[in-house]
Amino acid sequence: MKFLDQARVFVKSGNGGAGSVSFRREKYIEFGGPDGGNGGRGGDVIVECVDGLNTLIDYRYQQHFKAQVGTHGMGRDMAGADGGDVILKVPVGTQILEEDNETLIVDLTEVGQHVVLLKGGNGGFGNAYFKSSVNQAPRRANPGLDGVEKWVWLRMKLIADAGLIGLPNAGKSTFLSSVSAARPKIADYPFTTLHPGLGVVDVDGDGLVLADIPGLIEGASEGAGLGHRFLGHVERCEALIHLVDGTAETDEVVAAYKTIRTELEAYGAGLETKKEILCLNKVDALTEDLIEERCAALSKAAGVPVEAISAVAGKGVKTVLRRIKTRVNEVRFPEAVPDADSEKETAGGWKP
Repeated sequence: MKFLDQARVFVKSGNGGAGSVSFRREKYIEFGGPDGGNGGRGGDVIVECVDGLNTLIDYRYQQHFKAQVGTHGMGRDMAGADGGDVILKVPVGTQILEEDNETLIVDLTEVGQHVVLLKGGNGGFGNAYFKSSVNQAPRRANPGLDGVEKWVWLRMKLIADAGLIGLPNAGKSTFLSSVSAARPKIADYPFTTLHPGLGVVDVDGDGLVLADIPGLIEGASEGAGLGHRFLGHVERCEALIHLVDGTAETDEVVAAYKTIRTELEAYGAGLETKKEILCLNKVDALTEDLIEERCAALSKAAGVPVEAISAVAGKGVKTVLRRIKTRVNEVRFPEAVPDADSEKETAGGWKP
C-alpha cells in the first residue's frame, strides 16, 4: 500500500426534491382538492474517522463525492424519499481544510468521530402545504434547495508520543527499528526513508508511539530535498528526539544541529518550542575523548544536556525512552506530577 498523507477532493451535498402540484380527482368523490406531496431532502456529506486506515491512498483514485438528490414529491400526498448520504472514511489524525489548504474545518483525532461537512438541500413544499381557508386550490409548489459544493483538502498527521528528527542518515530509522517492531528501510545513502513510519515501544510496561519522518536538509523549507511537509507528522508529538550523527567532525556536528533548528523555526506550528531531547548518535564508532568533546560542543551550542547513544548497540537508548515517557506523562497527566509546594510539605514532614 502506498503512503499518501494529503489529497484534494470535490464534495457536493444532494439537491432537495421539488414539491408536487397535484389535485385529487376520483370518481364518486364529490370534493377534490390539492394533494401534492413535499420533496425529499438531499443527502449530506459526512466525514468519519475509522480504525484500520493509515493512508489517504483511496482518495488518489476517486476525487469526486456527491450525495444523492432528494426524490420529488408526488400526488396523493406522497412525500419524496430523502437522498442517501455520502460518507468519506478517513484515518485517525486527519484534518479537513478549505480549498486554500490553510483554513481548518475539523480535526479528527479519535476513532468514531464524524462530522457533517455539507448539509443537503431541503425538499420543496407541495401544493397541499399551501392549502388554506382563503386559498383552497393552490397551484404552486416550491422547488428543492440546491446542495452545497466545494473542494477541500484532506491532510493526515500521524498521532505519536514522540517524533524522530535529524539530517538524512542520522540514524532515525535504525533507532526506530532497534526499539520497536517497525522495520523501516535502512541503507548507507541519504533519503532512505521516503515517507513517515510509526513504531510502538515498550518502556517499563507502558507503550509509546514513535514517528520517524524523512530527513531534513538545509533549505528544506524552500523545497530542497523532500521539503519539510512531513514535519506535519510530528506536530502532535509531545516531544522530539533530535538525532545528530556523531561520526561527523565536531564543527559539522554543531552545524547539523543548527540546520535542523533553522528548518523547525521556518516551519513553525509550535515545533520550535516543543520539548527536545538532543542525542549524539553512533557513539559506538567513537573514542571516549571524541564523545566527550562532541557532546560538550553540541551542548554548548544547544544550551541543553546531550545524550550519547548508539542505536545499533543500544547504548543510552533506554535513558532517552524514559525521558520521553516522563515528558509524555507530564503533559497528559499533569495532576499526577507533584508541584513545588506539595514537595516542600513532604520534605518537611507531617504537621498537624
